[in-house]
Amino acid sequence: MKINNYGVNPINPYKNQQLKTEATKNAGMKFADQIEISSQAKDLQGIKDYSTERADKVQRIKQQIEAGTYQVDANRLANDVATFYRL
Repeated sequence: MKINNYGVNPINPYKNQQLKTEATKNAGMKFADQIEISSQAKDLQGIKDYSTERADKVQRIKQQIEAGTYQVDANRLANDVATFYRL
């Protein structure tokens, strides 16, 4: 009696899975990540200049306090505190 391999799938399913994985990896290399910064974000990068101005202002106030010439505007302080704590 002769037995042939009828109905047997000669394809290795593990090899097919490996080929699909490699194809997916190669397809991913076609695209590159990109980032685009909006004009508003670019404007906000000017904060570095603001920080130097702020440091200068703080230094001037420190010098005025040490010299005893710093004046506090009570009305402005009261308005700012009231505005801060309003819900």
